[in-house]
Amino acid sequence: MIKLTFCLTRLPRLSLAEFQDYWRNKHAPLVKSHREALRIRRYVQLHSWEESLSDGIREARGGGLDKAPAIYDGVAQLWWESAEDLAAALASPEGVDAGRQLYEDEAKFIDFTKSPLWWGEEKVVFG
Repeated sequence: MIKLTFCLTRLPRLSLAEFQDYWRNKHAPLVKSHREALRIRRYVQLHSWEESLSDGIREARGGGLDKAPAIYDGVAQLWWESAEDLAAALASPEGVDAGRQLYEDEAKFIDFTKSPLWWGEEKVVFG
């Protein structure tokens, strides 16, 4: 499986609650509407809790809170069956249009300059 991981940071004008509400209730249905054109097999959203709730576990692992990287507002993960399937989706006119629509919508709530994303191949350890 090919996976896209996208660590999301909200635009400064949005509260965490506003960001997560838009992402879940506006953007997620848009992604779902394009799942066939983009050949997406699975899409999940990880919504971060209040940052202070993670301080203890971060500190216990030696990541001094003053040195630790920022906590993201959420993480999106999308799966494709294969690299060939992904390439075919991104090359089709429907896939190109779907990608444009998703990008335009993401610009309404994501700070792209603080939101890294990358492709990878999933290696299941268990489960």
